[in-house]
Amino acid sequence: MTEPDWTRPSGYKSGRGSPSRRRRRWPWIAVGAIGAVVAVGLIAPDDTKQSSDQAAAVVATPPAGAESSAAPSGSAPVTTTTNTPAPAPSSAAAVGSTTQAQAALRQLDGLAVKGRAPKTGYSRTQFGQAWSDDVDVDGGRNGCDTRNDILRRDLTAITVRPGTRGCVVLTGTLADPYTATSIAFTRGAQTSDDVQIDHVVALSDAWQKGAQQLSADKRRDLANDPRNLQATDGPTNQRKGDGDAATWLPPSRAFRCTYVSRQVQVKSVYGLWVTQAEKDAITRVLTTCGAVAAPAPVPETRTQTPVPRPAPRNTPPPPAPAAPVVPDGGDVYYRNCAAARAAGAAPIRAGEPGYRAGLDGDGDGTACDRG
Repeated sequence: MTEPDWTRPSGYKSGRGSPSRRRRRWPWIAVGAIGAVVAVGLIAPDDTKQSSDQAAAVVATPPAGAESSAAPSGSAPVTTTTNTPAPAPSSAAAVGSTTQAQAALRQLDGLAVKGRAPKTGYSRTQFGQAWSDDVDVDGGRNGCDTRNDILRRDLTAITVRPGTRGCVVLTGTLADPYTATSIAFTRGAQTSDDVQIDHVVALSDAWQKGAQQLSADKRRDLANDPRNLQATDGPTNQRKGDGDAATWLPPSRAFRCTYVSRQVQVKSVYGLWVTQAEKDAITRVLTTCGAVAAPAPVPETRTQTPVPRPAPRNTPPPPAPAAPVVPDGGDVYYRNCAAARAAGAAPIRAGEPGYRAGLDGDGDGTACDRG
């Protein structure tokens, strides 16, 4: 039997005349590749404004000694673990009293009122990666992307994916405040968008009302701030688009005061402004909850003081027209009308012989004309 090459001494020449080959004795080392990939499933975009976004996924490894959230094969997903990330805090309290509505109205009065700026330069990427956990707002850097934070906050009876430290929501039920309906949520390519995450102040609206001047970090915070996020019915969210309070309000009237109050809060925190039409619409909603709007200022009107006219000068009244001069009757003289009648001269008209004013008692130019 021919001896294997790797046992032959150095310098050994084979019988075929080939040069000697130096062989090293290496043990065969088995190399195993171990990969662990935790899939987090498909995450639907939250609305039309973000239809092209890739939702953020978080793969977290539990620290040593932590209780594992992995469930045995075939068992139902667990809902809690000792390492469940702290969820984003609850959204703003519902506005259900006159005091709360009045406070929101005062905050609204503190916002600047300007026209809508051009949309030039807007894109979803101006607000950072969708659902980024790398933010300085409540729920930021908790090891769970923002979308799942809000699903865990707003849904009830949730189940989560094993191996994600209680982060990735698989199922749950949403009591949708926008529509006042109950919506079942199931994660999946065809079902995730049944429940979407609405930006209460739409990002496009924010861009046109001051967000252009914010830093990239502040815009990323705005897009992931729990105060500006609400899980809601997918189709309803699509219909909202990027409308403000002047163009869109939730179908459920009972939620409208809370909705506009959250818009005011977000715009106040991030230094955004409102248009006059938007402010008027928010004011109308808040007054339905008991807020009393300040009366509109009365425009100042200038009253011109009339210039006094000089008093008319005292002028003597015009002289009365002179009585017409009636010519007398010449040389004929009647002592009285009886004499004139006796002489057959009556009546005597002015200018006729015997006429004189003393006989014309009524001054009508005819003397002795009455019996």
